[in-house]
Amino acid sequence: MRLDDRLNDRWFRLDEPLVSAFVERWRPETHTFHMSFGECTITLQDVAYQLGLPVDGRYVSGFLTDFHVYIDGGRPAWQWFHELLGVLPLANQIQKFAVNCTWFQETFGECPEGADEETLFADKSGNRIHIRWLPFVARLEEMGSYNWGSAALAWLYRCMCRVANRHVVKLAGPLQLLQSWIFWRFPGFRPAGYDAFSWPLASRWSGYNPGISEKGPRVQMARLKIDLLQARDFIWMPYSTPDVLQVVHPEVLEPRHTMLWWCVTSLIYFAVVEWHQVDRVLPQFGGVQPPPHPALNIDFLMSQEASERLCP
Repeated sequence: MRLDDRLNDRWFRLDEPLVSAFVERWRPETHTFHMSFGECTITLQDVAYQLGLPVDGRYVSGFLTDFHVYIDGGRPAWQWFHELLGVLPLANQIQKFAVNCTWFQETFGECPEGADEETLFADKSGNRIHIRWLPFVARLEEMGSYNWGSAALAWLYRCMCRVANRHVVKLAGPLQLLQSWIFWRFPGFRPAGYDAFSWPLASRWSGYNPGISEKGPRVQMARLKIDLLQARDFIWMPYSTPDVLQVVHPEVLEPRHTMLWWCVTSLIYFAVVEWHQVDRVLPQFGGVQPPPHPALNIDFLMSQEASERLCP
């Protein structure tokens, strides 16, 4: 169920030193990268073009506390799991409410004989999958009605904000989205030989493998290149060219979707709520950037709302 596995066999490997150097420029208070030429960031527009995910619809959320009590009107979670998948994982494959991905791969990695198009099987990806996804698996026909684009961006924002803490040493989240954004926006970091592209645009880097050279020197080189960047080294509107527009799925360009790209709004992914501050990066939409408003502190706003509820 991981969003960053959408491209499956057309995916690419992560360039960890490059991504690490860019994350150092991330500012949690604004959700933007602070560069020498100004601010830039990953927006809902980038998610729509890069991954082809919907950016409107129902928010991706649900109960996380007392999960086993509230799921599906009180039905025991593991009972529902068995009804949906026909089998339960062994105890050593479970950590609280998360199941090892290796179990899914071994159990559902091959399509059984006589299976129809509704048969469920999983890709091997990551370490564990939380069974909070059961409601979505149980209603596959409704999956397209959810705002997966906002969920992916909210989770990426949250993961980059977490790693800004010096005590956090590992970065999670849909990092291939970040890397593809870097390649499309910063030609100086783009690997050679990947000129052809199709839909979704992140598939352009299919098969890319940065190699296993020493990470330390590569991080330092990436930092130096970022320090020397100027405005001409950043492509503000990479999706406006005819060769890109001719491969884009036409539904992405419908006004009911594109109008959301400009919205300063909240992005929701279960308990994660992050702010989409496109008012600080208007040149990415062809606009002129005025002096930005002070950054919105969504954690402060939520704490204020909680206080008002407790003290009417």
